Amino acid sequence: MSLTATADPNGIATPTPATSRRILALALPMTLANVTTPLLGFVGAAVIGRLGDAALLGAMALGAVVFDAIFWSFGSLRMATAGLTAQAAGARDSAEIDRILARSLAAGILVGLVIVAAQVPIATGAFALSGASPAVIAGLATYFHIRIFAAPFTLANYAILGSVLGRGRTDLGLLLQVAINLANIVLTLILVLWANLSVAGAGMATLVAEAAGTGIGLVLLARLGSRPFAVPFAVIRDPLALARMLSVNADVMIRTLLLVGAIALFSALGARSGDVILAANAVLWNLFLIGGFFLDGFATAAETLCGQAVGARDEAGFRRAARLSVIWCVAFGLAVATLFLAFGAAFIDTVTTSPEVRETARAYLAPAALAPLVASVPFAFDGIYIGSTWTRAMRNLMIAATGVYAVAIGIAHTAGFGNMGLWLSFLILLAARGASQALAYPGLARRTFDTAPAARDVRAP
Repeated sequence: MSLTATADPNGIATPTPATSRRILALALPMTLANVTTPLLGFVGAAVIGRLGDAALLGAMALGAVVFDAIFWSFGSLRMATAGLTAQAAGARDSAEIDRILARSLAAGILVGLVIVAAQVPIATGAFALSGASPAVIAGLATYFHIRIFAAPFTLANYAILGSVLGRGRTDLGLLLQVAINLANIVLTLILVLWANLSVAGAGMATLVAEAAGTGIGLVLLARLGSRPFAVPFAVIRDPLALARMLSVNADVMIRTLLLVGAIALFSALGARSGDVILAANAVLWNLFLIGGFFLDGFATAAETLCGQAVGARDEAGFRRAARLSVIWCVAFGLAVATLFLAFGAAFIDTVTTSPEVRETARAYLAPAALAPLVASVPFAFDGIYIGSTWTRAMRNLMIAATGVYAVAIGIAHTAGFGNMGLWLSFLILLAARGASQALAYPGLARRTFDTAPAARDVRAP
């Protein structure tokens, strides 16, 4: 029977079969956790909106974009920690789990402190790029220079979440995410509406919630038996271990930045087509984001199960976990795409009342609805590659897919395909990523399990 690994109450790996039930048990909690994030944004906007000042609402919206851009760039910390931890859990090496956590926490806190120290140039650049009015910039500055102090806690939480997910405890990942977001919502209501602190209160709420999340996360890890602060500093700064961790992080960061750049190019070219196209694409993009909530949960399951199988040197379990992850991710992608095709028009009418935007969005509903299905394959393989720490290959394949995307956009523009060409180019990007990852998968898997653990390069070429 093929085996993968899950975490017992002490955080040590215990073999269990890789089954569909196990995939769903790992994926669904993270799907629920993802859903709480847009809820937080909605509450924040609603609370500030009740103050009746459009400039403050604009400041909150821009602030969310700025911090999403900053922190999403370092999302690699969560993914790298999860992949490395999963392999250590599969090898039943609790000491290595703590060492990985200690290094990730140190890296997250250090980078967070650098972000805090560099807040003035970051703010200057972000405010200049926003092109917002002086009134919006004034509110944004107040919010930014308070929330920026949450950076060390936010990145520490990435490390904690990665460690929890790598052990297969997505239930604790859900608890941690819900605790942070719920605290943020409650504090925003108190500080903005009751204490009348406006956007400053919203910034304080996020700062306190992220700090509380770090404390809660460390308590949860302690209950699993983790003692990251007991790891000697000499072990934390071990050159080979640090080089491996930083290399994995760098690979994932490059992949993420390329993906962000591809999305930014899509948005920028759509904006050049006029306000109606821009608004219609914004409405349709929400469909893709909703689909991503489901797909990301299965990517997390693949990270955990495949990483633990690599650590346990269980090739049969690895292949079974990879196969089931792809099957379930594609199945959910198909279900989501079917729902979007059936009810997408109603969703469009709910989001916007503009007749022009409604009509335009319907014209491009089909490619937008199909995007989650096409994305399901690269989502699943991202989880497989990160869990296996094939991050160099993932980075290189993303570079190649971005090149294909650029060519597709160029052809679409030359042929005068307009906005449909943009959507088709985006689908080509997703398809290129999934196809290239699927083609590279057999060779990477053979290399991982045919080579002795001490000799193999886990990042792959």
